[in-house]
Amino acid sequence: MRHVIAFAEHRKGQTRKVTYELATQAHELAQKLGGTAHAIVLGEGAGALAESLTKYPLDVVHVAEDPDVDAYLLDPTIDYLEGAARAIGSSIVLVPNTMYGRDVASRLAARLGAGLNADVTGFAIDGERVACIAPKLGGVTITTCAFEDCEYGVATVRPNAFAAQPGGAGARLETLAKPDAKPYRMRIVNEVEEASSELGLEEAPVVVSGGRGLGGAEPFTTLLKPLADALGGAIGASRAAADAGWVPYSLQIGQTGKTVSPKLYIAVGISGAIQHKVGMRSAGTIVAINKDGTAPISEFSDLLVVGDAFQIVPALTKLINDSKA
Repeated sequence: MRHVIAFAEHRKGQTRKVTYELATQAHELAQKLGGTAHAIVLGEGAGALAESLTKYPLDVVHVAEDPDVDAYLLDPTIDYLEGAARAIGSSIVLVPNTMYGRDVASRLAARLGAGLNADVTGFAIDGERVACIAPKLGGVTITTCAFEDCEYGVATVRPNAFAAQPGGAGARLETLAKPDAKPYRMRIVNEVEEASSELGLEEAPVVVSGGRGLGGAEPFTTLLKPLADALGGAIGASRAAADAGWVPYSLQIGQTGKTVSPKLYIAVGISGAIQHKVGMRSAGTIVAINKDGTAPISEFSDLLVVGDAFQIVPALTKLINDSKA
């Protein structure tokens, strides 16, 4: 494999951080492979998103504002991606490890006759050989799986596994030719969005997480949520808290949960096992509140507050709310 292609998942031009993370990673991998870095943006709003991607270190951004992409389920997207990949040549295609991305990746891998690696958090390059690093079996082991004897590879990449870094000389914009006409049968008739006032963990600028030290489910609502709301952030949790049933697993941060990279990460009652560190180590500033000053989290936090969280967190929340008022 020589080239790298990043698929930009979006909705009417609105995307997530992972799109820019993939653009940055595409450049880094392409440099190591001696190839070129590409991004593919499809559907309504593709033009605006493509313009924003030219600020990242890509060589070419391929664009198609084809209404069929939004009108039909998956097939037009796969047609464009397959056609672009074959035109670019031997390459690895990076896709966000989201619900939609996983659908796209599996279909594309089948079309290209490619290997597929999922939930990738790192890469190892040896010449033109690409190996994907990913946690498996609930985080019991970390695997390194290489693409062997194949012209193409597809990898779904975990959001926040890599940093997004703008830069470069400015990518060239190219319009993708429409694939040969075919009868698409799966039309999207209606879309229903589930309303939610909660800020997604992966996108939140501030994350306030709780662990075993909170002692139960109630403090997540009465203690952590007011602090997260005051800071304009979201609530997370350690695996111990999720395993205890105090919070849903959708809030779990760590090797077997979500990876976050907020500007500020506040860990309350979390010991800081290596599995948790993997999920939040790229945070800008890490603040730990813990009764045990020797807890492992003290080794990688920027600020350690030793004391009773049930006194410290309400006082901190009040100070923040008072300063905002």
